[in-house]
Amino acid sequence: MKTDKNTVIGFVLLGVLLFFYFWYTNQQNQAIIQLKKKEEDSLAKVAAARMKLQDTVAAKLDSLRRDTADKKAAAGNFTEAALGTETLQVIENDLMKVTFTNKGAQIKSVELKNYKDGNGKQVILADKNLFSYTVNTASSQSAQTGYLFFTADSIVKNINGNTTVRYAIKTTDGKAIIHEYVISKNDYKIGFNIYLVGADQLLTGNALNINWEVHTTMKERSNKYERQVSNICFSENNDFDYISAKDEHQFEKPTQWISVVQQFFNNTLIATNGFNSGHVKWARKTDSTNDLAASNANLQIKLSPANTATIPLQFYIGPSDYNILKKQAPEMDRIINLGRDLYSFVRPINKYIIMNVFEFFAGFVKNYGWVVLLLTLFIRVVTAPLTYSSYLSGAKMKALRPELDTIKKKFGDDQQGFAMEQMKLFREAGVNPLGGCIPALLQIPIFFALYSFFNSQIALRGQAFLWSKDLSSFDSIATLPFTIPAFGNHISLFTITAVITSFLISIYNMSMTPTQDNPALKYMPYIFPFMLLFIFNSLPSALTWYYTVSNLVTLLLQFVIQNYIIDHNKILAKIEVKRKTPKTKSKFQERYEQMMESQKKLQDLKNKTNKK
Repeated sequence: MKTDKNTVIGFVLLGVLLFFYFWYTNQQNQAIIQLKKKEEDSLAKVAAARMKLQDTVAAKLDSLRRDTADKKAAAGNFTEAALGTETLQVIENDLMKVTFTNKGAQIKSVELKNYKDGNGKQVILADKNLFSYTVNTASSQSAQTGYLFFTADSIVKNINGNTTVRYAIKTTDGKAIIHEYVISKNDYKIGFNIYLVGADQLLTGNALNINWEVHTTMKERSNKYERQVSNICFSENNDFDYISAKDEHQFEKPTQWISVVQQFFNNTLIATNGFNSGHVKWARKTDSTNDLAASNANLQIKLSPANTATIPLQFYIGPSDYNILKKQAPEMDRIINLGRDLYSFVRPINKYIIMNVFEFFAGFVKNYGWVVLLLTLFIRVVTAPLTYSSYLSGAKMKALRPELDTIKKKFGDDQQGFAMEQMKLFREAGVNPLGGCIPALLQIPIFFALYSFFNSQIALRGQAFLWSKDLSSFDSIATLPFTIPAFGNHISLFTITAVITSFLISIYNMSMTPTQDNPALKYMPYIFPFMLLFIFNSLPSALTWYYTVSNLVTLLLQFVIQNYIIDHNKILAKIEVKRKTPKTKSKFQERYEQMMESQKKLQDLKNKTNKK
């Protein structure tokens, strides 16, 4: 019995052991199966990725084959030009470094040696341009030259100092396209000649249809302001014109040149024999990138039917310097905005006076800040006679102020009566109440002239003066962590000095004129300087420096003239003599007094009606 019990216990233990054995073995097998499954899944993923990669590579190869086939088909008889490797050639002169590419036989970029951008790097232009035109490469086949690979000839140094580089593509049946570039020793202009052999077959309808794309990028400190002053200029029918607010223009008359302009540089395409027609589209960028604008011009040149043709063109890729541009092509100097549209009346002032005086002082004064100061003093000396007469009128007004205050108290709220009595006093004393407005009126054309001049004067670019690092741009003494609408995110110290001096002039002028009850007239002299704070803050520091100097001169002249030159006792004595002299009224005075009397009677009638 005991043995049977032990046997049973033994079998039970053995069963338990077998159960755990089979359970453990099953777990191990499951783990192995899972591991194998993971390995198989991993291998499957790798295989799938490999297959996908192979498919992608195959697709790319297939796309490349199709692209290659398309290019070969488009190239037609110019088989060798269909495919190739881009190679560059660099030609330098004293002013620039021009890089050419065999792809399209066109300009790759132009580096200006004498100019640096806002980051201190050399200015590079035309690095995002494309020049191309359509040619017939075979029967029912055409291609854009900008995508064909030309063969470069060796660079030739000419006896006259010019450098010539030529690119060509040819067919077995004798057709050829040749691009020739000529760079002069000391010039920004690049001569560009297109030679066509078999022109009557290469071109449809004997018309050369050019596509010229230009993308400009920021070269100054502010892309916002540089975008604002960017535009498209052109000479159509030998008349200068431009587009800024519009985004396209249709050339309906022969066009001599077209230029994509930014603040101080331009890309210009010149046709020696003119473009017969064309169309240009352009748009300013509005994003936060350094891109300014993009333009696309389609221009057509009609050729005479012939087997060979020569199309003479020129590129000007360089600074917008008045003295340089006026030598390039007729009307190109008008790319410099010295006054346009509503402000065109200031262009003669800039062209014949301000520019010549500025260059005269710049001839012997190296720092352009002092040149601006001397220019300011010159302007004030020239306008001194008118300024003196206005100060004399102000002195007369000051002498009459006690009488005007007495009249004001007498008439109280009767504005019509006060105005009539005031005019009577002015007429008796021989005082012109508008005489003091002459300096303000005189400042308007001068300010607009200098606004245009300083915004376009490349000589000021990069010129430091006092705390300003660049007189062609705003000076900044502090950068704000936020942007104030119409003000910006910086503080210009020259703007502050211009505003403060304007405020002091306003205070002085208020002390010379009768007290105003009209709030608008009373506070306007103080509102104007405050408005200048927003207007001036982003303008060139040369302009705000000019305004500061001009205001300081005004304050000094007012003080000296009022205290040491004008004798107020003599003025009062002359006024008394003038009062005793018989007066003759002008027609204007008679009409004005009649109008004032009519208004006074009407006002009296209204007052009586209201009382009833």
